[in-house]
Amino acid sequence: MKATFDIAASTYDVTFTNTVIGKLQRSYVYGHLSNCLNNQSVRSVLEINCGTGEDAFWLAGQGYRVTATDISEKMIQVAQQKKQAENITFRQADINALPAVFPSAQFDCIFSDFGGLNCLSPGELKNFFANAASLLPRNGSLFLVIMPKNTLWEQGYFLLKGQSGNVFRRKQEKVLANVDGEKIATYYYNPNDIKKLSEEHFTITTVKPVGLFVPPSYLETFISSKPKTTALLNYLENKAKNLSFTARYADHYFIALQKR
Repeated sequence: MKATFDIAASTYDVTFTNTVIGKLQRSYVYGHLSNCLNNQSVRSVLEINCGTGEDAFWLAGQGYRVTATDISEKMIQVAQQKKQAENITFRQADINALPAVFPSAQFDCIFSDFGGLNCLSPGELKNFFANAASLLPRNGSLFLVIMPKNTLWEQGYFLLKGQSGNVFRRKQEKVLANVDGEKIATYYYNPNDIKKLSEEHFTITTVKPVGLFVPPSYLETFISSKPKTTALLNYLENKAKNLSFTARYADHYFIALQKR
């Protein structure tokens, strides 16, 4: 994976993790993830694209043994500087080389949050599913949070700004997204795309929207100054959180897959 996200490491918690939108969207991810984990016998978790470690610390706090990885050395450094936990190991690793990084390891489940997998092309993503299967036991699980193609918030945002060329940008084969000045090749996948790319090794068990009413992070300035609006959007998000058919229209969606 070419993009390292080193440039975003020092500001990521400020621009997303600790924002109103970041906290709200993450709370729904944790709700869906908890529902899945509580129904399984999971002790060890491999997290990929762990960023600054927010999810790793949460998982460790739930009692899981976590191996948290990211391609960005600086993201790992930020995570390690936050605090210590006996049941977390942070490690720099390229998502495209997981079997080489963990040649003899096996994990009960693999987790990736907030669009880390959207940096992979369709070919790379299909290869990821094959690699992930080799690191999981029979019936092991993948829990992923992915950005879809049909996000209604984004379409409305660009329409109102008069940027008609960007209204349906997520439907393009590849988009160069701006991450703190670095152009990142980004690919968007609806749940059906994930099904096609993963079906040789996995079956889908759960799909839930994340950010159907809670907007994308680039609307933080608007949301953070309007607490009543935020409360209303959060209320609507909670009402819609289990409507699987809306996943393709949200900012992200949570998807659980089980190894065949």
